[in-house]
Amino acid sequence: MKFYTLLIKYRLPLGFLALALAVVVNISSGFWPAFALYLVALVAIVSHFLFGPMRLIQGYMEDGDIDGAQKILDSIRFPNLLIKPVRSVYYFLKSNLAMFKQDFDGAEIMMKKSLSLGMPMKETEGAAYFQLGTIAMQKSNMRQAEEYIRKAIRVGLPDKENTAAAYLQMCQIFINKREFRAAKDYFRRAKELKPSTAQVVDQIKQIEKYISRIPG
Repeated sequence: MKFYTLLIKYRLPLGFLALALAVVVNISSGFWPAFALYLVALVAIVSHFLFGPMRLIQGYMEDGDIDGAQKILDSIRFPNLLIKPVRSVYYFLKSNLAMFKQDFDGAEIMMKKSLSLGMPMKETEGAAYFQLGTIAMQKSNMRQAEEYIRKAIRVGLPDKENTAAAYLQMCQIFINKREFRAAKDYFRRAKELKPSTAQVVDQIKQIEKYISRIPG
């Protein structure tokens, strides 16, 4: 895995090195002895621009190294050359990093670009709509938030933690609308999933203090 990571990281310079060697061999010995080097150079250079270094970002995100992930994304000079599914992931990650920095306008723009390109998996599409719903809530646009989060739930989310978080946001939206029966229903659904993420568990405890005092 470490070798594969290094290969992705240095794929472009290795491609140009292979190309330079191919030219030298071609001049001294002819085209066919240099063919394999030309092929390696072509694959390395073309794959760099079509697929980018997305695999490298995963490690930084898992380690919580936002600056490291941002640096890798910023190294992609020509995102329009990425193949469509990879370009969608690129904008998805750009949106996530903007959210970390509380740049909600930037996060919204990037996520909409990602969705417009099509998502590689339904769960990712659900996560995208969920994030747009979260952004709308941050902007106090509850109508838009409800629309996005409903869509996220309908499409499907990656795991029970995200699904529970979506139910809790719907609960908050209905509390804000003073539709307490619907709010309690979404709260019940969230609890039934038995989420274990500290942030979601804490949110359940906070809402429970309020919702338990609501009649009906």
